[in-house]
Amino acid sequence: QVQLVESGGGLVQAGGSLRLSCAASGRTFTNYAMGWFRQAPGKEREFVAAISTSSASTNYADSVKGRFTMSRDNAKNTVHLQMNSLKPQDTAVYYCAADRQGNEYYASAQSLEYAYWGQGTQVTVSS
Repeated sequence: QVQLVESGGGLVQAGGSLRLSCAASGRTFTNYAMGWFRQAPGKEREFVAAISTSSASTNYADSVKGRFTMSRDNAKNTVHLQMNSLKPQDTAVYYCAADRQGNEYYASAQSLEYAYWGQGTQVTVSS
C-alpha cells in the first residue's frame, strides 16, 4: 500500500500561481512513477502530468504544457506540481497518484494504470 496526501490547493486569481505537493508513505517511493490528475465538476477525470521514477521523463497534457511543471524529491518522498499562469478552466480537484508499472524512463498518462490515489485538493481559479 502507498498512502498519498495532497496539499497546496486554494483560491487564486487568473494568471496566478500555486504549488501542489503530494507526500507519500508506505512502500518504496522510488519504485513508483507518479502522476497528477484533475476532475472538474460534471467532467471526467483527466490527466495533467506524470513523472518517471528517476525524474528522467515527464509527461504533460497539452492543456498545461509550458505552464505546469512536475517534479519529485525521492529523498523526501514527495512530488510537486508548480502551476503558473493559471486559468479559470484549471479549476478542479487535483489528485496525486502512484503507478507501480512506471520505471526510470516511463510515466503513464492513463489513470487506469495508477493503483494508489490521494484524497484530492481543490484548486479554484477566479476570472
